[in-house]
Amino acid sequence: MTHRPYTPWLFLLPGLAVCLMFVIFPFLNMIVLSFTDASALGGGRFTGVDNFVRMAQDPKFWLAARNSLLYMAGVVPPLVLLPLLIAMLAQKVVPGIGIFRTAFFTPVIASAVVVGLIWTWLLDSRGLVNNVVEALGGTRIGFLTDSTLLLVSSMVVTVWRGLGYYMVIYLAALANVPKDLHEAAMVDGAGPVRRFWSVTVPSLRPTMVLVAALSAVNGFRVFSEVYLLSGGSGGPGGASTTMVMLIQLTGRGLTGEVGYASALSFVLFVILLGLLLITLKLNRREDQL
Repeated sequence: MTHRPYTPWLFLLPGLAVCLMFVIFPFLNMIVLSFTDASALGGGRFTGVDNFVRMAQDPKFWLAARNSLLYMAGVVPPLVLLPLLIAMLAQKVVPGIGIFRTAFFTPVIASAVVVGLIWTWLLDSRGLVNNVVEALGGTRIGFLTDSTLLLVSSMVVTVWRGLGYYMVIYLAALANVPKDLHEAAMVDGAGPVRRFWSVTVPSLRPTMVLVAALSAVNGFRVFSEVYLLSGGSGGPGGASTTMVMLIQLTGRGLTGEVGYASALSFVLFVILLGLLLITLKLNRREDQL
C-alpha cells in the first residue's frame, strides 16, 4: 500500500497547530513585547533595551532574583537525596508497600490550590502547628508573616510535593542497577552503607543530575507555593516575592506593564536555559567517565 508523502504530516498537523498557537507564538510574541512599552490596554511602542536597563536598576527585580536563587538552593539538596532514600525503601517487596508508595505520591497529583489551603491552615498564626506549639508552652511562630519563614515554609511545601514525583524517577533508575554489583560488593564484605556509596550512588549519578536539574528549574520558577501561602502578596512588603510572582504582579490587571513583564519573562527564560545547558554538560561529563 502506498501513500502520498504529505500523509504523515496530516496526522501531525493538529498537534503542530496547538503547539504553534499556545507555545511557539506566545514565546515569540513575548520576545517582541520585551522591547516595547506595551500595556494591558494596548500600545507597544518600540523602546529598544529600555526595559532591560530599567530591570538592572530595579530593586524589586534583584530581590525577586535573590529569593528565587535562595529558593532553588534550598529545595535542590533535599529533593535529590530524600526521594532516593524513599525510593530505596519503596522498592522493597513487603506487605503494605503499595500504601507506602501511594502516600508519598498522592501530593504530586493533588491540586496546588488544595495543597496551599491545607498548609495555610496548618501554618497560620491560629493554625494547627501554632496551636500545638502554644499548648506545649511556646510562643506562636509567624510562619506566614515573617519573610524568611515564609520562604522556608514554601520550600517545605515544595519538597513535600516533589518527593513522590522524584521517587518514581529513582525507582525506575534503581531497577536498572546491576544486581551482580551488589552481590560482588557483599562477597567483598561491604555493608549496606558501603554498598550505597560505592555501588548505588555511582550507578545513579546521571539520574541524580537529572533530578537536580528538574528540581532547580522548578525551584527557580516557583510560584504557587509562595503565592498561596502569602495570600498573593509575596509576604510582608513583598519581601518574599519570587521571579514568577514579580512577572505576574507586573503584568496583571488593566494597568499591567506587559512590555516590562515580558522582559522579565525573557530574562527568566535565559536563566533557566543556562541551568539546562549546565545540566547537559554535566550529563555528558558523566557519560565520559
